Amino acid sequence: MTTSSHRYFVLNKPYNMLSQFIGPADARKLDELAFDFPEGTHPIGRLDGISEGLLLLTTNKKVTRLLFQGETMHKRSYLVQVYKVVSPKSLQRLREGVSIRIRGAEEAYVTAPCEVEIVEKPTDLFQSGYEFDERIPHTWLRITMTEGKFRQIRKMVTAINHRCQRLIRVAIEDLSLGDLQPGQIRELDEVTFFQQLKINHW
Repeated sequence: MTTSSHRYFVLNKPYNMLSQFIGPADARKLDELAFDFPEGTHPIGRLDGISEGLLLLTTNKKVTRLLFQGETMHKRSYLVQVYKVVSPKSLQRLREGVSIRIRGAEEAYVTAPCEVEIVEKPTDLFQSGYEFDERIPHTWLRITMTEGKFRQIRKMVTAINHRCQRLIRVAIEDLSLGDLQPGQIRELDEVTFFQQLKINHW
């Protein structure tokens, strides 16, 4: 096995930050993080600006294709806070698939079946830049899925007449945030990175 010169990073992307190094001057971007990324580092996939959590970065250009564009589908897990109490019927609708609109498609798209469960508010939840009044009725969901259409989870929640209040990606396969706080970065060696993501690069 040869030693790779590529580097691999796990970031807990903060709320209200773009998943890119270059962008509008008035937007918070990855270049504002207090970390000296090597030249050629880029994000693998993305989270929208107001979403939080697990974002992978690497200097290896092949990883995006291996993880998100290959034949094997990889699970992604999210903690989702929504307004109002979610009923068992609505929960089942999410599990079975709901109709959403996606960019560039003339017809509605039906999401693939996924794992959804109601969970207690996480006790080790990271602080967010978004203030929320806990007295307002709401539900915490854990959603695990293999798809990743643009704003898909937000659209799925809207389809069952709820509004997404907070969205945190907590894991991709066996690679999780752990105790990584917003803005913090953890570097992994190549073998661990690929093993935890369950992708074969050899």
